[in-house]
Amino acid sequence: MDNSIIQGFSKYNKQERIDALIQKYGFDSDFQHWLKSCEVSDQSVQKVIDELSENPISCFPFPFSVVPNFVVNGKNLFFPLVSEESSVVAALANAAGFWAKRGGFHAEVLGTEKKGQVHFTWNGNPEYLQSLFPEIRSKLLTESAFLTTKMEERGGGITGIELKLLPHILPNYYQLDAGFETCDAMGANFINSCLEQFGKSLQDYFLTSEKVSTSQRECEIIMAILSNYTPESRVRAWVECSVADLLDGKTEVECHQFARKFEQAIRISQFDVSRAVTHNKGIFNGIDALTVATGNDFRAIEACGHAFAARNGNYSGLTDVQIQDGKFRFSIELALAVGVVGGVTAVHPLAKLAMQILDNPSASELMMYLAVAGLASNFGAVKALVSVGIQQGHMKMHLSNIMNQLNIPEESRAEIQLYFQDKTVSFSAVEAYLQK
Repeated sequence: MDNSIIQGFSKYNKQERIDALIQKYGFDSDFQHWLKSCEVSDQSVQKVIDELSENPISCFPFPFSVVPNFVVNGKNLFFPLVSEESSVVAALANAAGFWAKRGGFHAEVLGTEKKGQVHFTWNGNPEYLQSLFPEIRSKLLTESAFLTTKMEERGGGITGIELKLLPHILPNYYQLDAGFETCDAMGANFINSCLEQFGKSLQDYFLTSEKVSTSQRECEIIMAILSNYTPESRVRAWVECSVADLLDGKTEVECHQFARKFEQAIRISQFDVSRAVTHNKGIFNGIDALTVATGNDFRAIEACGHAFAARNGNYSGLTDVQIQDGKFRFSIELALAVGVVGGVTAVHPLAKLAMQILDNPSASELMMYLAVAGLASNFGAVKALVSVGIQQGHMKMHLSNIMNQLNIPEESRAEIQLYFQDKTVSFSAVEAYLQK
């Protein structure tokens, strides 16, 4: 293996990158053709995909799935999903069909404000700085107006700027904590541009204002950056039905027993961190699949969601259940921010298709759909956990992966699927069956 350090790799073209990989790892002559086979045949589309990232050599295809019967606020939709886990899609399909017959999902947006901060140090008197801040705020808004005009025309812009003193973090450390409305855009570039301008204006104020003494003119901008934690950009979704209607073909007593166990599972997730992490991972199974399909940033959404789950000082499950007067209500509230214009959503052909499938939603509508996907995923998981167990459905879905790993020919697969229809699926069990 060649262990030499490569300089200027980002300037290599695709062929040069592939050649470098072959040289280092000694891949055979078919390697390049195999990489090419993973790409799309339309070169204009492949060019778009290549330009989404740095140093591409091929594509990493995932299934693009659709699930029907998602009724959200009375609107019947397909949900487009991108996930490598078949049981995630199956759980969402099951939950969508189940709740479509029981009034569907309900959702509302509770806020859409995004946040960002300018982090800086200044060695003057905090109370004096606070007295100067109205004047500073006015300067910040005036000198950033050239950045905000178009956003304001669309109904967005800067919603507020606060000064925070945080000496428990660093000596003489402050923040400019700013709020933004970015309408249907994710708004990252807009927010970061405004924050960087705030930093320049703030430094200029300290250098030029007659109200600042010569010994206190130095203001060090540490960084200016948006925050992916958006507690004021929140959404809520819920479902509800009679407890007696929770299980098809079961007695009322069995439905009440199921509801009780379901509630116990939710309560455990709210107070036990070991369960809460897995509980919320199951929620993001659904959210991530829809997020990726629409070209949004699943990493930002997950980071924000997990921070929101710990907003009260303890990490907790994001869903809740209430059972009262024979009624079952299952809900989720979480913080997230999305965009439906610009970015990957605007250029990736399947992301554009995903938006069409969702009837070209606004950012607020997409927030609701993501919350619904998370709630549906969690309902399917908890329902399985407190009844048949998670492995029965999961491993049935996993059987196809096992057969692929074992290179089972297509003509033998139906027989294997029939055999394991009422049996526990595992890699070793399939191997044992093949050796009979």
